[in-house]
Amino acid sequence: MLGPELVGDGRPGSRLELAGTIVLVVAMGCGAFLVRRVHGVPGLLVAYGRFASTRVAQPPEIIYVGEGLMASVAVSRVGGALNYHNAGKVQASSEPQDMRLQRMLGHLTTLVPAHPRSIVVIGCGAGVTAGAVSIDPTVERVTIAEIEPLVPRVVSTYFSQYNFDVIRNPKVHVQLDDARHYILTSKEKFDAVTSDPLDPWVKGAAMLYTKEFFDAVKEHLNPGGVVTLFVQLYESNTDAVKSEIGTFFQSFPNGVVWGNTYNGQGYDLVLLGQVEPTRIDVDALEQRLKRPEYAPVAQSMKEIGFNSVTDLFSTYAGQASDLTEWLKDASINRDRNLRLQYLAGLGLNLYQGGSIYDQMLAYRRFPDNLFVGSDALKASLWEAIQRGFKTLPE
Repeated sequence: MLGPELVGDGRPGSRLELAGTIVLVVAMGCGAFLVRRVHGVPGLLVAYGRFASTRVAQPPEIIYVGEGLMASVAVSRVGGALNYHNAGKVQASSEPQDMRLQRMLGHLTTLVPAHPRSIVVIGCGAGVTAGAVSIDPTVERVTIAEIEPLVPRVVSTYFSQYNFDVIRNPKVHVQLDDARHYILTSKEKFDAVTSDPLDPWVKGAAMLYTKEFFDAVKEHLNPGGVVTLFVQLYESNTDAVKSEIGTFFQSFPNGVVWGNTYNGQGYDLVLLGQVEPTRIDVDALEQRLKRPEYAPVAQSMKEIGFNSVTDLFSTYAGQASDLTEWLKDASINRDRNLRLQYLAGLGLNLYQGGSIYDQMLAYRRFPDNLFVGSDALKASLWEAIQRGFKTLPE
């Protein structure tokens, strides 16, 4: 056997140190070899998750895949439409029904409050909602709270033509932070907060639908401030939708629901809440949109089929006072139970949006307390609401 004096520098244990070094070098070499041999996760799987196998026969064009710190994201093209993927599914797209919802969120956020100067957008996504917010001439500062650094970079590269190049807008600031943490720790107050998070069954997303979080958002609103929230009807069930709306109305008892339809059926919703009772002067808003500086907002609305604010408000689907009976068995989502995450998980393979929306509309009444204007204007608006906005631009 070789003694310690024949290897290394003659110190006791030198042979063990040398052997350890050799093992480390060999392990590093093997690791580098294996890394080169391991294939990346297929883009189709990153984009479509559990539905990837259904796309194999006619795969979409995957034009971007990125593995971030918090999520793996992708961008695909199907026909002429771009899709933004997160959590293994499409979260936003340039499809007409999605563009309509995303811009509805943005424009309701800035048109309803009197002075929407400072806005927080929870989640960047494709940036369409933030972009719709940013083009309002009254808005001075937009903060996008986004947890995944890859998302703004993807958005600015691929979706800029749909989101008004929002990431490069000088009045837009991207705050790389968990949106809940940002709101809870901020000392600022805002004129509006809009939220377009992931599906509530995705791990962590239900935290953005709890009563405690809605209460925290309410505390950060300036007088007259507005909060808007996306609620999906597709890939969901009645219990989950009731939980989302019922929880929101617990914090905002004057809340209003606006509907986005697709092929004449319920597809998704926008909830709007204020601390004070909401009052919407339709005549004043029509005049505002005719001003030269509002031309980009008017054009954005026309691109999603709204040629006037009457068209926009014809999507009215009810308010808290209408839906009291329907929501009496709603499960309130709280920090201590996150009940919504489990309710939503039971509906992720369901397509019951049409029937859920019809249930809600059965309770809808004309909101005489909501719209300000002449009797003729209110009658015209109620006719538009009853007729419904059931078409989408080609």
